Amino acid sequence: MTEILAYLRQVACGDQIPHESLAQAVTRFGLSWRQIERIALENGLLPARYQRNRNMFSLNQQLQLHSSSVAVAGCGGLGGYVLEELARLGVGRIVAIDPDVFEVHNLNRQLLCTPETLGRQKALAAAERIQAVNPAVRVTPICRALDDQNATELLAGVHLAVDALDSIASRRALAKNCRTLGIPMIHGAIAGWYGQLTTIYPRGDALSKLYAEDEANKGVEVQLGNPSFTPAVIASLQAAEVCKVLLGVGESLRSRILMIDLLQMEFTQVPC
Repeated sequence: MTEILAYLRQVACGDQIPHESLAQAVTRFGLSWRQIERIALENGLLPARYQRNRNMFSLNQQLQLHSSSVAVAGCGGLGGYVLEELARLGVGRIVAIDPDVFEVHNLNRQLLCTPETLGRQKALAAAERIQAVNPAVRVTPICRALDDQNATELLAGVHLAVDALDSIASRRALAKNCRTLGIPMIHGAIAGWYGQLTTIYPRGDALSKLYAEDEANKGVEVQLGNPSFTPAVIASLQAAEVCKVLLGVGESLRSRILMIDLLQMEFTQVPC
């Protein structure tokens, strides 16, 4: 450890570690990117990839993100963007949950879907993308559908969960088990020009106000369609909520539902 830290301090430019020097440390000391980044952050050194975070986050907050664990349920339209943004932000552990494979109709909007990934498991493609974007992130792909029977197992050890699902039954199972585990859930949904999101803490019950008990398992996106830009907008707002909740900063959408109309460019908050 002493030798590693001496090397990192030697190659630092001020308090920043150049990316190439981190890569050399990984090879030289036989450690993972995650281990090297953690040593740097714990000793007041910032990996250069996060230099544009620093006017928003302190070094301690970047370390806090590195120490955080987030489950993203759904790796499609919303989930693909959420996963990308959390990995670039520096969230240290991500659990990517999705039982599906990419299909041709996903190409219009899902960030992880390309002609090359058609027919591949979404969760596995997500893991590959995260590792390519930020090898310091530990990603666990789970190619299973989240339900009432397995949700507690799949969410074990995470600090919060992101709802990027397209099944109302799965959303209910996610919310129920987040409540049981005592962790927040960042809900998001889209349909055509429209989207909604809210942050549900363990004692909250916003989902029951959004979806009736007898509502069909698929939402109105079946009728309104799914363009490329709506999931990108909602997912980015979900990523911002994740960041705020993990760091305990700002005002989250607790007890509020943000309704978004991109056709009229109107953002409305509804108490819940």
